[in-house]
Amino acid sequence: MPTRRGFLASLAAAATVPQLSWADAGAPAFLAAAREADGSFALFGLTEQGADLFRVSLPDRGHAACAHPHAPEAVAFARRPGTFALVIDCASGSLIRRLEAPEGRHFYGHGAFLADGAILCTAENAYETGEGKIGLWSRDDGYRRMGEIESGGTGPHDMLTLPGDILAVANGGIRTHPDRGREKLNIDTMRPNLAYVSVSGGVEEVVELDPGLHRNSIRHLAEHDGQVGFAMQWQGPLPDPAPLVGLHRRGGAPVLCATDLAEQMAMDGYAGSIAMTADRVAITSPRGGRVHLFGRDGSFRASVRRADVCGVAAQRGRLFATDGLGGLHRIEGDALRPLRLAEARNWDNHVVRI
Repeated sequence: MPTRRGFLASLAAAATVPQLSWADAGAPAFLAAAREADGSFALFGLTEQGADLFRVSLPDRGHAACAHPHAPEAVAFARRPGTFALVIDCASGSLIRRLEAPEGRHFYGHGAFLADGAILCTAENAYETGEGKIGLWSRDDGYRRMGEIESGGTGPHDMLTLPGDILAVANGGIRTHPDRGREKLNIDTMRPNLAYVSVSGGVEEVVELDPGLHRNSIRHLAEHDGQVGFAMQWQGPLPDPAPLVGLHRRGGAPVLCATDLAEQMAMDGYAGSIAMTADRVAITSPRGGRVHLFGRDGSFRASVRRADVCGVAAQRGRLFATDGLGGLHRIEGDALRPLRLAEARNWDNHVVRI
């Protein structure tokens, strides 16, 4: 495990490195990966109105990206069980470095920055043992791998940074192995959790669901004002109306949010993304073609229909969504306001706020 001294040294080094800012890349509001009409893949920087600010080619299908908090750098991750991640200079469009997962590992498609951007964290599968790992990479040393910590569970997927350099980690609970493709190997015994971990202190808190919901894989995260929202994907038989979104504050019990039975079943057991504002929580289901909106207290507010909708992000107190048909929308009340339709483009699962 990295030492506290090493962690603080990385933080101090970050303050001495001159940086460009996101303004040098046109001040994008979002990052999103897409497949284009010719079958190629790319990462785009977008304004709040959906205009392209930059396009960077990707060698294969992307999943999500994480944005550096200050410098115009993004890390684009391959879809599970991918073994590469691309560190991209979004101001110039050039590749800074291609990261390769260590032997016996693959990435899970998500990452986050710690220490004010000095440390990149990557969600990884140690697939021979099934242990979840968080890889640590030093940006100020050319994205050199500097160590790893435990994720607190199996199948870490999404993660986000909380104040105090704490990582919230969505451990989906599902064991996989690249020799078996995307096959899920432990559905009967899976144990998802939401874990809070730190580089210096390890796993600090683990939140599990009731045993009857052990097949509800915790996959994606959002946060606002200390409250973490988590989106889930049900691995049990359908049409079981399992809740697909939960809310948690550290030290407390999770609050699971439910809708009426018809809407719950319409989501087809699958929440693809989650976002939060001061008063709302949004989850998407491309399988169900719906956005579900909740209050921050967990109360159900509205259901909005849109085919193949999956990406959702909060920006300046407003919610935005993307779909596989090329659409970018702003969520207003209980409706979607179309901002742009890029007909020759299929947005992938996530849209990332900068």
